[in-house]
Amino acid sequence: METTKQYSRKRRKQNAIPIDRLSELPDSVLCHILSFLSTQESVATTILAKSWRYLWTFVPNLIFHFEDSDTINRVLLLRKLQKINTFRLNYGVDCNAYQVDTWITFAVERNVENVDIYLSFHVDLPRCLFTCETLVDLSLENCGLVPDIGSAICLPHLKKLHLMYVGYEGEESLSHIVSGCPVLEELLVQLYVEYSSCRISSPTIKRLMVNYLFEGERYDNRDYNKMEIDTPAVVYLQLLDCTKQYIKCGALTSLTEADIEIFNSIKPQDGFPYSRSVVGFFDRLCNVECLKLDLSRCTEIIDSVLSAWTISFHNLAKLELSSDCCFLLKFLENADNLEILILREVHEEMKGWMEPQRVPACLLSRLRIIKLAGIKGKKHEFEIIRYLLRNAKVLERVEVVYPSSRNSVEKMFMMYKLKEILLFERGSKACEVVVSKF
Repeated sequence: METTKQYSRKRRKQNAIPIDRLSELPDSVLCHILSFLSTQESVATTILAKSWRYLWTFVPNLIFHFEDSDTINRVLLLRKLQKINTFRLNYGVDCNAYQVDTWITFAVERNVENVDIYLSFHVDLPRCLFTCETLVDLSLENCGLVPDIGSAICLPHLKKLHLMYVGYEGEESLSHIVSGCPVLEELLVQLYVEYSSCRISSPTIKRLMVNYLFEGERYDNRDYNKMEIDTPAVVYLQLLDCTKQYIKCGALTSLTEADIEIFNSIKPQDGFPYSRSVVGFFDRLCNVECLKLDLSRCTEIIDSVLSAWTISFHNLAKLELSSDCCFLLKFLENADNLEILILREVHEEMKGWMEPQRVPACLLSRLRIIKLAGIKGKKHEFEIIRYLLRNAKVLERVEVVYPSSRNSVEKMFMMYKLKEILLFERGSKACEVVVSKF
């Protein structure tokens, strides 16, 4: 006859749930799960169970985050899978070029598809990286050098290329690497102004992001920064430009979204050629549907030639603008289908805010949402809001966002002024006005 103790033990055994159900999954599934972890975390799973001891050696990804060189060497030596999907190296300690060359070559020889390298120091990259036939995604940050020999660059399957503050052997290195990628779809380039000539030409690029930054006194050299773009298939364009010479751009007939910031401190009398090139560049944006434009730090230059600007934005539905009143007027008058307007910053012109002679078509039939961010309570800001509220006939929502005040007195003063907005005449009875702070 069973004792009570024996019966209880039997019942616990019958109702027990396996503790290590994860280990019951196929090895291929487990390796896929481990591929989302860093290599160090993947190796740490060896303590879970005996069956996990060598599982990490078959994971298709190698992801190193600031491990020392000895650890990286041991991992590469013990790894059993011959194919590498992703090789990511974030290395913050200076080491010799031979080690970096060996690690990257190891990945290339195993038909790697995705390479992401960040180094805290500049070192020459192995040439085999730029002739890897299996690469689909390549991201390089703070490392170099990119070779300057066009025939030595051949990346036949590369679709995504990010080059962030890398070194270049010569002025043509960037154009050579782009020309060596016949199916490239996305390109991100971040440059300092010491790279004086940025030429990008590709019939396949659909997403293009170019950030041209300056460092200290080097910005004062006017021989820098000639930008030429020829990407007729591009759909999305992001441009942060600190140039001093000119921007030359080919047709952008496929472009639907653009994020443009122009920064330049040339005096108006010295910057006419540059201003003409910028206005010419704006002509290429005429087909965009969504535009984010920051001209808040160069309006004086472009204002000198703005009177000749006759661009029409027939497809523009969303505009996010940081500029002066004159540019706001230009867009309202030349964007008949504008539905969403976001004003990040609107500077006052010398002559102040001037209402257009006739109400723009977008206010009468299209504009539904307006957001004014960072309102400071200035007179021209209230004049703009009053005008928009009075003339926008199908407006649904106006959101006025003001910065948090440093003290209670400033806060009370700002709230007192902003209450006036709630009393402004509205051309749309369905319009909701919301005042908030960020």
